[in-house]
Amino acid sequence: MVAWDAISTKRPRIVQFGEEHLTERYVGWLNDADVVRYGEQRHVRHSLESCQAYFESMQKSDDFFCAIEEIEQSLGHIGNISITVDLANRLADVAILIGEKKSWGKGYGLEAWVGVLDTLLGRDRMRKVSAGTVASNLAMIEIMRRSGMVADGRRKNHLVIEGATEDTLHLAAFSGQWNTRIRSSSTVA
Repeated sequence: MVAWDAISTKRPRIVQFGEEHLTERYVGWLNDADVVRYGEQRHVRHSLESCQAYFESMQKSDDFFCAIEEIEQSLGHIGNISITVDLANRLADVAILIGEKKSWGKGYGLEAWVGVLDTLLGRDRMRKVSAGTVASNLAMIEIMRRSGMVADGRRKNHLVIEGATEDTLHLAAFSGQWNTRIRSSSTVA
């Protein structure tokens, strides 16, 4: 897969995560129970050192760890997108975290998500992009569905969230069916 320098959408841009993104603010997101409510990060107490170690491990892999930056209103780093890549099968799995609560509900997640899917599915890079979340994470399900992803499976009683078992839902987008009418105005810089 060809790497990119940045993905620009109407408002946020997606860049490779760098040392400049390793801040106490970022660590704070990962330690905020509201921010990581549905993610596996909720099981770990994070520090700058643990985030640095994760960042370094991602640099050594074929996967991508990206920062979402909001430029227009000078909010800067508002979240992350990670992309796990299986080059042999031309598959990618995507996960997103909007950590900056001031950015919640404003469409930044959807815009960044579609920009990444456009990049992964365009130019014959990946044939399938998948993602999953727990059934109660309605905001994430909305992002996946509004982006044009379709149902790709359900795992019954898969995770425990706040003491209750929950199903995980999996959705996918396929290169041959990627609908251009729902795409953002993303461009690869």
